[in-house]
Amino acid sequence: MSGYADPSVKVMPVTAEDEVVQFCQELIRIDTSNPGDHSGPGERVAAEYVAEKLAEVGVESQLFEPHPKRTSLVARIAGEDPSREALLLHGHLDVVPARAEDWTRDPFGGEIADGCVWGRGAVDMKDMDAMILAVVRDRLRSGRRPPRDVVLAFLADEEAGGSWGARWLVEERPELFEGVGEAVGEVGGFSLTVPGDRRMYLIETAEKGIAWMNLTARGTAGHGSMVHPDNAVTALAAAVGRLGGHEFPPQLTKTVRMFLERVCLAYGIEFDPADPEAALAKIGPLARMIGATLRHTLNPTRLDAGYKTNVIPQDASAQVDGRFLPGYEDEFMATVDELLGPDIKREFVYHDQALETDYEGALVAAMEAALTSEDPGALPVPYCLSGGTDAKHFARLGIRCFGFAPLRLPADLDFSGMFHGVDERVPVDGLRFGARVLDAFLDRA
Repeated sequence: MSGYADPSVKVMPVTAEDEVVQFCQELIRIDTSNPGDHSGPGERVAAEYVAEKLAEVGVESQLFEPHPKRTSLVARIAGEDPSREALLLHGHLDVVPARAEDWTRDPFGGEIADGCVWGRGAVDMKDMDAMILAVVRDRLRSGRRPPRDVVLAFLADEEAGGSWGARWLVEERPELFEGVGEAVGEVGGFSLTVPGDRRMYLIETAEKGIAWMNLTARGTAGHGSMVHPDNAVTALAAAVGRLGGHEFPPQLTKTVRMFLERVCLAYGIEFDPADPEAALAKIGPLARMIGATLRHTLNPTRLDAGYKTNVIPQDASAQVDGRFLPGYEDEFMATVDELLGPDIKREFVYHDQALETDYEGALVAAMEAALTSEDPGALPVPYCLSGGTDAKHFARLGIRCFGFAPLRLPADLDFSGMFHGVDERVPVDGLRFGARVLDAFLDRA
């Protein structure tokens, strides 16, 4: 009869697996492009979307907007044992820009095709945002409180260094993270298929430091037709050439050595510390990212000088992306200054620390157990990220930080190429797997 539910029709409860794909799609459709110059649409609409979804299950959120449109959300969920240190789950809401004409599908369409959700942010990192949101909602709907307090942070501005997101919150509102001892964020927990149809799951325990530098050479301005030994462009070009051509030797940090040893074990080859790059040939496209963690890197990225062909400019400038290994920053900067020489001025455009967390303890055991509960042949391993995340800011509060956004991936997917790449996408099955693993992790965390 009209107006009455049919008692013979069973309504299945909504689960995290049901919602995670939908949330990933809907978050991708909210354009949060961050060009890095404080322009763009910002994160407010996405933060309000997350706040609404959390409010539906009784979670009250706080929104913070220290700069127009750069909006972050923080919420705290009470756990069973308030005496324990709290756990932080964090993800950023912004994405790098995308040009639609370069993509096979609309980068902000959130379409499902070929078994994947397509769009900017699918792996960096609206997939993890969706996992956190879906799992938290499912647990609260079913009355399953986490074992300890959980702080949720959906953050602005990570793609520009976090100045108006995590960095601002840590510096201006540290009380929001009172009692937090450990944190889980992006770029970890994804799989790499190895022989025997088994998968290694890379858990991020380290990150290279960041040294984005502006270089300036000064000379004497003059007419382009004359002999001119004091040319700022020439001096700068020579210095940039020295930086770009320098190859640092491999240096095995604790995390990278452990990763390579376990790769060699999985492939049945001998680990040779004198030739650590030999193992990289086995891991396919991922070697690009892992290979960059064997050594410091220096990559010139911008040049700027002059305003007219026949005018020798007084100044010339360049920008360089430098990344240094955990524990070796002083050595790295000394090499940079030696290569530059005394006549080139160096200033930081952006500078942040390197991190390395020991791969041990109850939280690591919880991540490993959650992975093996869904993939019994899982081989969890620590690894170092060649880039940087918001973990750098939270570490300043004494928080142990890990990257754990679990995904079981097809063997042929170039996952590392998805980050900031064209046709970014995440497998639907991988998202559902991630939601199950994250839920199992919270049971054990």
